[in-house]
Amino acid sequence: MLSLNRVSKVYKVGTFGGKDLVAVRDCTFDVSPGECVSLIGESGSGKTTVGKMVLKLISISKGSITYDGADVASVKGGGDVKSYYGHVQGVFQDPFSSYNPIFKADRVFDLIRREYFPGMAAAEWRDKVEAALRSVTLDPSQVLGKYPHQLSGGQLQRLLVARALLLDLKILVADEIISMLDASTRIDVLNLLADLKSRGVGILFVTHDLSLGNYISERTVILRRGSIVEMGATDKVFGQPTHPYTRMLISSVPQLHKKWSQIEAEIGDPVVKGASCLFHDAYPTAGKNGIYAPTDPTLVKIEDDHFVGCFDLDNEKVGILAA
Repeated sequence: MLSLNRVSKVYKVGTFGGKDLVAVRDCTFDVSPGECVSLIGESGSGKTTVGKMVLKLISISKGSITYDGADVASVKGGGDVKSYYGHVQGVFQDPFSSYNPIFKADRVFDLIRREYFPGMAAAEWRDKVEAALRSVTLDPSQVLGKYPHQLSGGQLQRLLVARALLLDLKILVADEIISMLDASTRIDVLNLLADLKSRGVGILFVTHDLSLGNYISERTVILRRGSIVEMGATDKVFGQPTHPYTRMLISSVPQLHKKWSQIEAEIGDPVVKGASCLFHDAYPTAGKNGIYAPTDPTLVKIEDDHFVGCFDLDNEKVGILAA
C-alpha cells in the first residue's frame, strides 16, 4: 500500500547553503494493510523526517514514495492533496501542539467536517463523531466542548486518532505518540493501535523505544544517521540482531533481572573493530570510492525477511548519495 523506494532528504546548510546535510539516505521499505512497521533509531537518526515526507510536510530530495501505486510527490492541487489526506494521517509526539489553546479541542472535528463532509446533516455528523470517540474509548460527554488544557495528554492523543477515523483511514503515521503519556494511558493507546491494525490500517510507528516497537510491530526498520542498517520481521531483528548498531541498541535496554555486566557479557562487544562486513562481503563493488550509484544495493538479505546494511560505522563516506 505505502512504499518507499530509495528515499533521501538533503538539506542545504552553512553559509549561503553551500553544504549538504543528508538527513535520510536511500530508505526503502513498505507498509502493508493491517501491518505495523516500527521505525527505530536514536534522536537525529531521521525517523521523524521519514514520517514528514510520507505526510507531505516536507519534500523528497531523491527516490519516491508511492501510495496505492501513485507517486506521492506528484500529488498536487487542493483536490488531490485532500484526497490523499483522506487516507493518510499522522499523530505526533506532543498532542498539545496540535491544538489551538483558545479554541475547544473538538474544533479539530469541525475542520474535518468543513473539508470532507460539508453537506452532512448536523445530527448525522454528531452521531459520526460520537461513534469515532467511542471507538477510541472516549466518552463523548467527557471530552466534547472542553478546551485542550482541560483534557489529559492521552485524551488529546485519542481525539486526534478519532479525527483520523472520521476519514477513510488507510495509513497512520504515529510519531512518538506514546512517549509523553503515563504508563496506564500507554496501554490504552497501544491497544487502540492494535485495534486499528485489525481494521486493516497500516501503521508507521516511529519510536526510539525498542520495547514498544517489539511489542506492537510485525516488521522493524532500524535507522542510523539516516540510513537503514537492519530491517525485517520483528522477531528476527530482535531475536537475531546482526548489525553492530542494532546489537548496541538492544544491549542498552536495561533488564531488571540481570546486572549490567552480565548483559554486556551475553551480547558481546556491540561494535567489533575490523569485523567482516556482511554487506561488502556480498557486494564488494557497492559504494566504490565511498559513493553509492543509483543501481547499487543498500542492504543484503541474510535470511527470509531479514536484511542488514554496511557494518562500517566509522566511515562517514560510506553511503554518500551519488550525484
